[in-house]
Amino acid sequence: MAIRAVLWDVDDTLFDYTSADRAGMRAHLVAERLMDGYGTVDAALAHWRRITDAQWARFAAGETTFEGQRRDRVRVFLDRPELTDPEAEAWFARYLGHYEGAWALFPDVLPALDALAASHRHAVLSNSSLHVQERKLRVLGVRDRFEAVLCAAELGLSKPAAGAFHAACEALGLPPHQVVYVGDHPEIDARGAVDAGLPAVWIDRVGAPGGAPAQPGAHRIASLSELPAVLGADTRFGAPSTFR
Repeated sequence: MAIRAVLWDVDDTLFDYTSADRAGMRAHLVAERLMDGYGTVDAALAHWRRITDAQWARFAAGETTFEGQRRDRVRVFLDRPELTDPEAEAWFARYLGHYEGAWALFPDVLPALDALAASHRHAVLSNSSLHVQERKLRVLGVRDRFEAVLCAAELGLSKPAAGAFHAACEALGLPPHQVVYVGDHPEIDARGAVDAGLPAVWIDRVGAPGGAPAQPGAHRIASLSELPAVLGADTRFGAPSTFR
């Protein structure tokens, strides 16, 4: 049966999170006079991302709140466990100011959304919070492109849990096999979606080594410019991709 809706990831799929994160971290380290402690922004950013992954895992396991994982990211990053909640929140807010100043969509996003506007319905499923992603989509000028925005913090479920994908399908009133998921992570997004019964498109912007994902049902593309053709054809998901 034809695919009737596209369910989108946000960060590093629609929104250039990696570039904004790097630019924001550099500006923040300079403003906080912390650059000398790390040597390079890449070293600081790698440390920040390791901490983010660890704290998000705690949140996904129900060990802390969304706000709590943010505060603990700051405490671990600064190696200052004594920071009060307001102090950690203030530091994170200053970081966010620099990060948000670098927000941008990937250049292939609006053409893809325009090309699919009349043929497919659209929604978002993100491993973040509704407050964060609703605001981000509005600032980027695309919130009105999506019927629904669902996020892990409010669902109580994170990708790749099947329940997260199923909740989004229920919000659209469609069965999973009629909803394609588009995301940048081969396991959390592509494999998670397929395991939940959705066809999946993995947007591999960086050109990861190897062939198409081993998981049947996932289609690999290098740019969202390929997506309208993938969805417009009688595509057998999992067939060889046009990725080069």
